[in-house]
Amino acid sequence: MTHLPYILSSYGLTAIAALWLSIALRLRLKRARARLAGLERAARAQERRSP
Repeated sequence: MTHLPYILSSYGLTAIAALWLSIALRLRLKRARARLAGLERAARAQERRSP
């Protein structure tokens, strides 16, 4: 009996987990950048209104 299936499955699960985490990170970063851009626009608008 060879251990190859167990080794390949563990590497596969590790690759899937890394891919899952990187996709989740990319989506979270995109939302955070959009939120920051909105906050910066609001701050600039506030600066223009008050002298």
